[in-house]
Amino acid sequence: MWLITMFFMIALMIFVGGLTRLTDSGLSITKWQLFSGILPPLNRDEWIMYFNLYKEIPEFKLQNFNMSLQEFKIIFWWEWAHRFLGRLIGIAFILPLIYFTTKLGFKKLFNLYLIFALICFQGFLGWYMVQSGLVYDVDVSHFRLSVHLLFAFIILSLIFWNYLKTKVKINLENTINVIFPLGFLSLIFLQIIIGAFVSGMDAGKVYNSWPLMGNSIFPDDNQYINLFKLSAFSDPSLVQFIHRKLAYFIGFVYLYLLLKIYKNKMKQLYKSINIVGILILLQIVLGIFTLLYGAQILIASMHQISSIFLVTSCIYFLFINTKSNLQLSS
Repeated sequence: MWLITMFFMIALMIFVGGLTRLTDSGLSITKWQLFSGILPPLNRDEWIMYFNLYKEIPEFKLQNFNMSLQEFKIIFWWEWAHRFLGRLIGIAFILPLIYFTTKLGFKKLFNLYLIFALICFQGFLGWYMVQSGLVYDVDVSHFRLSVHLLFAFIILSLIFWNYLKTKVKINLENTINVIFPLGFLSLIFLQIIIGAFVSGMDAGKVYNSWPLMGNSIFPDDNQYINLFKLSAFSDPSLVQFIHRKLAYFIGFVYLYLLLKIYKNKMKQLYKSINIVGILILLQIVLGIFTLLYGAQILIASMHQISSIFLVTSCIYFLFINTKSNLQLSS
């Protein structure tokens, strides 16, 4: 119950983090206050203090210079909620972990302490990301954003894996080579990274047509040779192109796995691989609508939520194809 609760809290954190990015709220709090930052502003003077700090950064000076205090409060609450959830997750993880350690011992729960270390590191990554948008740019670094998001999904996956170890005991006789589900999961994580690039540079607003990008499959404002340069990952139109094509590639890899499983009549894998397929199709459809509607907040957030379900289904598919799904002794 504790692990699945933590799973949903991390999932909620990813969702709120996505909305924080979509609403351009991530730079509204310009200081990291581990303890005093738990409480939001309680009076007008405190609100004005936070607003004045926000006025000192490039995002306000170059982009939001007409923003009122009431408008600032909206973006402030998103970022505050995101940080508050982070603190709550840390407390909700470490306190029960200490309790279970007294029951099971440190050695048996060592992997969970590693997850807690990642949760703490994630807090540092969040602030490291925010810092990149406080001095010269109006947005955070899309590279730092991608690392922050990737670690969130890694933490989510590890928690879900440990939940499966405690709850699910499956020993299938006919399974697929673990390299296939592991490689497929790696592709999903790669797509999450590229998706963070798209989000971080607002690349979803560059070409809002599908299946073409403008008048052709390749973006009109670019050349193929630029794909082979490191600068491609900082080019909005190329990043969107890569994100699109990687989605198609993931779809083809999935079809290969599906055919392989059905051809070899691995009936115990039918349900899990079908669920993965449904979620991939949903993710692609939501991705297309996200593009067509110019990264409208509701659709874009649904696209991110579906990625959580997709990763979860891929973790389960990997889990049942490994021999490491032994029940945690108690």
